[in-house]
Amino acid sequence: MNLKLEGKKAFISGSTQGIGFAIAKQLLNEKAEVIINGRNEEKTNLAVQKLKDEFPNAAVSGIVCDFGNKAEVTALLNQLNDIDILINNVGIFELKDFETIEDEDWYRIFEINVMSSVKLSKKLLPQMLQKKSGRIIFISSESGVNIPGNMIHYGMTKAAMMAVGNGLSKLTLGTEVTVNTILGGPTYSDGVASTIEHIASLQNIEIEQMKSAIIQQTNPHSLLQRFIDPAEIASLAVYLSSPLAIATNGSCLRADGGVLKTV
Repeated sequence: MNLKLEGKKAFISGSTQGIGFAIAKQLLNEKAEVIINGRNEEKTNLAVQKLKDEFPNAAVSGIVCDFGNKAEVTALLNQLNDIDILINNVGIFELKDFETIEDEDWYRIFEINVMSSVKLSKKLLPQMLQKKSGRIIFISSESGVNIPGNMIHYGMTKAAMMAVGNGLSKLTLGTEVTVNTILGGPTYSDGVASTIEHIASLQNIEIEQMKSAIIQQTNPHSLLQRFIDPAEIASLAVYLSSPLAIATNGSCLRADGGVLKTV
């Protein structure tokens, strides 16, 4: 299927690995121009080079920015113009009991996970509305619906992303700009992979066996019964980036592997 993305320009926050990197690859495969982002210069440059190696004729570049650093965010925003597709993907998480979450923890995770998307959308949505064309996609999580008891501050940010996305969609009336949110499920990202491989090594068991055990322990009702590959979430994100998805706006779409049990 031709998703009609040739010549479109995309910016993906937090995209040197995992879901963001997978989205970058699929957008480049559709001949879009892509700007990726990471907080570390060496890692960002390495990710750009990997993409150039795989897509030698593609237009791909990177911008270094730590969304916890206000000066770096300002510098980033000043470099972004004429963006057709904004993927709000950057995010951090941690396992922490509610009583041990300090005020600073709440502020930091909200600043990176939520305010990054607010600031990027505030800069780019007016440009899209002026052109009457554009896409904004929030990469949220099923944790924003089924809030984990050991990551309440993380779940709060994912619920907030849904609220911001839905509110922004109301501003697109009469245009071909859309704003949607993806609720991802348990994904085998780079961070998850390294943790599982470490645990499997310590317990001297196969990685696949460890992955299965963790899914059964944490998400026994998953219909997929395995971790989601980042590319499987990226496929939905790239479709929503397409002109073919014009009728989908203000929506929360699930790529959660059937973890959520609500209708």
